[in-house]
Amino acid sequence: MNFTETAWKVFNQSIEDYHVSDDVNTLINNPFEKNTLERILYAKNWIDTVQWHLEDIIRDENIDPAEALLLKRRIDASNQHRTDMVEFIDSWFLNKFENITPKPDAKINTETIAWAVDRLSILALKVYHMSLEANRESASEEHRANCQAKLDVLLTQQEDLSTSINQLLTDIENGDVKMKVYKQMKMYNDESLNPILYQKGQQK
Repeated sequence: MNFTETAWKVFNQSIEDYHVSDDVNTLINNPFEKNTLERILYAKNWIDTVQWHLEDIIRDENIDPAEALLLKRRIDASNQHRTDMVEFIDSWFLNKFENITPKPDAKINTETIAWAVDRLSILALKVYHMSLEANRESASEEHRANCQAKLDVLLTQQEDLSTSINQLLTDIENGDVKMKVYKQMKMYNDESLNPILYQKGQQK
């Protein structure tokens, strides 16, 4: 089993486990051993899955504004946690390939391994939920057909993205691509960088 096959399997296990209770407040119960890549991937997708459903909840037109504000702040915190986890995965791969010497003409990829993995994790959620819609008995036949067509596209995207990630890993191992890690430098959650936050602090 190659890397993306493993990742896809772990992501889907996380999604299935979440939907046992289907509750954004359910605590993660990671089944994988500590210090394994599978445990990291499971934790990554759990963050994505909870956030997926938080995004659904906040779009309720009848939501109480105070509750919506709390949810928005929870989503912001989740986004930061997601970014931190992606950068942690990149660091994991950086350590894995630390003894690889890139060739003099090695290329630099526009996207790191972990951010590609992030897209694969989100894609697993899209496939799961689109599959539900394509098979929802209460929906019209036209709705199910439209969703099945979209699901087919998503599955093609999964195949293409998986191939691309595996090729990138091979290229790094062979020294054809230089492994680099780029920090996202999120500013909106930082009280020293977000002018709304630091100007408010100066006014006290």
